[in-house]
Amino acid sequence: MTQQNHLRGVLLASSACILWGISGVAASTLFINNPHLTAMWLTQVRMISAGLILLVWGMVAGKHPFKIWHHRHAAWTAVSYGLLGLIPVQLCYFEVVRVGNAPIATIIQFLGPFIISIYYFLFKHVTPSRIELIGMIMAFIGTLLIVTHGHLNSLAISPVILFWGGLSAIGVATNTLIPRTILPKYGALTVTGWGLLIAGLFLTLLQPMWRVHLTITWPQLGLLIVIILLGTVAPFLMFARSLSDILPTTASLMDAFEPLAATVFSITFLNVQLTSFDFIGGLLIILAVMALSLNTHKMLHFLRRRRAHSSS
Repeated sequence: MTQQNHLRGVLLASSACILWGISGVAASTLFINNPHLTAMWLTQVRMISAGLILLVWGMVAGKHPFKIWHHRHAAWTAVSYGLLGLIPVQLCYFEVVRVGNAPIATIIQFLGPFIISIYYFLFKHVTPSRIELIGMIMAFIGTLLIVTHGHLNSLAISPVILFWGGLSAIGVATNTLIPRTILPKYGALTVTGWGLLIAGLFLTLLQPMWRVHLTITWPQLGLLIVIILLGTVAPFLMFARSLSDILPTTASLMDAFEPLAATVFSITFLNVQLTSFDFIGGLLIILAVMALSLNTHKMLHFLRRRRAHSSS
C-alpha cells in the first residue's frame, strides 16, 4: 500500500463523514422550515431513494444484487440489517435532529462503538482493555456533561432526546454487527442497498408516506436531494471505497469528523448555540471513540485466534 493510496483512503473516509454531518444539518434545516415534516417521512424517502440508487448502481457495476435472495441466511440477514440496523440508526437519529439539533444527535449517536464493546464483553467474553475502560469512562463523563451541563440534579436536554439518541446509538451497534457476515460475499453496494430499501418499505407499511400531505418548496426539495445524494449515496460509496486503501480501524477514526462537521455547520448556518459543557463533553466522547478505534484491531486479532483455536 503506497503513501498516495493511504492518503486517498483517509481523504475519502473523512470526506464521507463530513458529508454525513452536513446531512444532519440539512435535515435540521428542513424540520425548522417545514414544521409539518416528520422524521418518519424523511427517513422513508431517504431510504427508498438511496436504496434504489445503490441497487441500480450495483447492477450497472455487475454486482448481481439479486443473488443475495438465493441463500436463506443471507436473505434473513439483509432483512434484519434493514429492520434492526438501519431503521434505528437513521429514523431515531432524525428524531433527535427534529426535537433537538444535529450536533447533539451526532454526538449521542457517537456512543455506538461502546455499545459494540459491551456486546463483545457480554456475549463474546472479550474483556475490555485498559484503554477501552478509560475510553468508556471518558465517554460517560462527556455524556454526563452534555445532558446535565454540570448540574447533576437536572437534565439540560429533554428525556425525549435521550430516548431517541440512545436508540440511535444502539442502532450504530446493530448497523455494524448484523451485516458483517454477508458483506465480504455480497459487497457493500448490495447489502446496504437492500437494507435501505427493505427498511424504507417496512416504514411505509407503518405509516404510508403518500398519505402525508406536505407542501415542499423548491429550496426544501434541494435540501432533500442533498440528504439523499450527498448525505447517503455519496458518503456510503466514498467510505466503502476508502476501505480498499486504509484499514477499517483507520477509517473508523475519521468518524470524528461527523460530529465536528455537524457542529461547525449548525453554528455557522443555523445559529445553534452550544455551551462550553457541550463542547467539552463532545470532545471527550470523540477522543474516547478514537482511543477505542485504535484498540479495535487487538480485539479482532483476539477473536480470530480464539476462533482458529476452537476449530482446531
